[in-house]
Amino acid sequence: MATPSTSSPAAENGLVVHHLNNSRSLRVLWLLEELQVPYTVKHYQRDDNQQAPKELKEIHPLGKSPIVTDGDVTIAETGAIIEYLLHKYDPDRKFQPSEACWADNAYYTHFSEGSFMGNSTFSLVMTLAPSRAPRLFRPFAKRFASSLKSAVSEPALQKSLEMIETHLQRFSDVSNFAGGTNYTSADFMMIFPLEVSIKRRPQFVGKKTQAWVRKVQSLPSYKRAIERGGPYLYAMSDFSSKK
Repeated sequence: MATPSTSSPAAENGLVVHHLNNSRSLRVLWLLEELQVPYTVKHYQRDDNQQAPKELKEIHPLGKSPIVTDGDVTIAETGAIIEYLLHKYDPDRKFQPSEACWADNAYYTHFSEGSFMGNSTFSLVMTLAPSRAPRLFRPFAKRFASSLKSAVSEPALQKSLEMIETHLQRFSDVSNFAGGTNYTSADFMMIFPLEVSIKRRPQFVGKKTQAWVRKVQSLPSYKRAIERGGPYLYAMSDFSSKK
């Protein structure tokens, strides 16, 4: 959803990324570092329930990160933000897929926040939900959530990661995600759900997939993004032992 911005900081400071710690929005910072576009980061911290703070609703009605303000434009949803930034700030089409890679790029760009992240989020919700149930019902809630994870989200997540590993094995080297010579929206979109998978379900993540994540996290542009964004739960040092 893109809406006119009603706040003055966007107009005064140009491109602003409203960045929530340990979230999807690091992908936006990485893209901006690759684009070499000047931008400002406004930091937000999760509350005690690991939710985004209410201040984000002052920027966008849904109050979810990432949000980007750019002049009189406010845009949310990572995929929409990536598309917007590439459309506006990549005039030389440096990050556009080749014709041969177009279909894979389109698929994985949308798969990242569709089937893939949906299963990962469902699994996390099933992990956290029992502790928030009334005390009397917690044992039942825990068994119910565990059975749903085992029957639904975990098999789906494993199947997705097996598909990703097979996709990356098509390439002789640790290539860009869609297989071309340049980064594309698939790279910028896929990095976060794969980082989360390595952190939470490393047993499902193949060697080629881990190598791709390590390659991205070793990039100077990615390191600069982490410097701008602040401490990051899914940084390479947190799971380097899984190599």
